[in-house]
Amino acid sequence: MSEKYKVIDSAVPTFITITVVDWADLFVRPNYCNILDESLNYCIKEKGLSVHAYVYMTSHFRLIVTAFDGELQNIIRDFKKFTSKKLIEAIKENPESRREWLLRKFSSEAQKLGRAKNYKVWQDCFHPVILDTLEKIEQRVNYIHYNPVEAEIVFHERDYVNSSYRNFEEDNTVFCNVNAEPLW
Repeated sequence: MSEKYKVIDSAVPTFITITVVDWADLFVRPNYCNILDESLNYCIKEKGLSVHAYVYMTSHFRLIVTAFDGELQNIIRDFKKFTSKKLIEAIKENPESRREWLLRKFSSEAQKLGRAKNYKVWQDCFHPVILDTLEKIEQRVNYIHYNPVEAEIVFHERDYVNSSYRNFEEDNTVFCNVNAEPLW
């Protein structure tokens, strides 16, 4: 991994993007998003990951995270490895109109690169950006939450289920599926 994409300090809020190979629209079914929810919550509970903001889009997801107990890149590596296996299992087990297409795509990517055994779900790297000022943090939190509006999926950020926006609203008692810890 080049120096450009290494996490310098895991304790500083970091903006990351994790992308499905070829930007394939995988996260269009709730069961796939549930795998991300469960896996992020596991990393929060067991690996010392703090998720401050997030959004799942159809082909990628964005997070602002810190990791006080470990190296962020190691946590993300393990997360991607685990979720790859769980997502492939879910594609194989559940009725999915795009099942064969998805499996062929992920298998082809693994064969092309020769590093993954059978399937490669995620693109390499996660493009970390250190957020070392409040201005940078606010800009990226707003960017994350506005993604579904920009993509014309919803009219307002609060209407999108797969995001941490609700955790940032005052007096909101319905929180997101991931145990996010807003930075303000």
